[in-house]
Amino acid sequence: MGDVLAGFHTVWEFDTDSVLIRFERGIRTPKLLQVLGERRVPYEALAAVEQAPGKHGTVVLRAVPRPGADPLADVADGQLKEGCDPYRLVLPAERELLAEYYAEEMRGRLGPYAAEPAERHLVAAPEPPLSFKAYDGKASFDGTAVSFRWFWTGASSAKWKAGDRRFEVSEITGVEWRSPDTPGGHLRLVLRAPDGPQPDQADQDPAAVVFGRGYGLVHESLPFAAAVLAAVRAKAPAVPQGAVPAARPDPGGIAERIRHLGELHEAGLLTDAEFSTKKAQLLAEL
Repeated sequence: MGDVLAGFHTVWEFDTDSVLIRFERGIRTPKLLQVLGERRVPYEALAAVEQAPGKHGTVVLRAVPRPGADPLADVADGQLKEGCDPYRLVLPAERELLAEYYAEEMRGRLGPYAAEPAERHLVAAPEPPLSFKAYDGKASFDGTAVSFRWFWTGASSAKWKAGDRRFEVSEITGVEWRSPDTPGGHLRLVLRAPDGPQPDQADQDPAAVVFGRGYGLVHESLPFAAAVLAAVRAKAPAVPQGAVPAARPDPGGIAERIRHLGELHEAGLLTDAEFSTKKAQLLAEL
């Protein structure tokens, strides 16, 4: 599409096969978004695009990632507050027509597997090395292994007995993240062959670190967990999806998108040249 849609703290730049989501670094921007900086999201990584009224005279455009397509979304598992959602774009209410147009444009570019979980990650995770301080230890990830170094002030006797730990990516099958904003916040590694059953309580599990007030903050621990999960998934053998022929564009859907274009043109949100160019692009899809 080659267009730019700027909202509060976030800008979406549309390309033919993906959308680049950029986050401002201003003081009002949540720290998680500042840390992420920008993310390129292929349309094939999306399951849907939603539009809804927001608070205080705004409209919200939200892309919904497919399960398995984004390690960050997989690890977060719906625990993020609205303001920290990297797939959410908030616009002034007067731009509702524009939001509706781009929502339809993105829906028209969703891949043939939009309704299915992704077999591999399609959105890049933060790159290691990464580290953060939890309540009972320091967690580090260098791209090949996760290390936990215990703090004498917070670690349980079970962890002291186990000693500082290092887990190769090949030993890990998954990552469990519980937000530090909720009781029982922690990061736990799910091990391929643990030495006996893993304890239920994270403070007793040498393959986990626990959070607390001021420890394991979302903007530190969530990118960490996403990077570990991405490395684990990259080691796992991919299960190929069956070849499916590209879906033929729906003439009715294209006609509806052209109608939206006309509304934007009449509202003065598109120039004559922009309207003609975008209409020609849509007609070329038939």
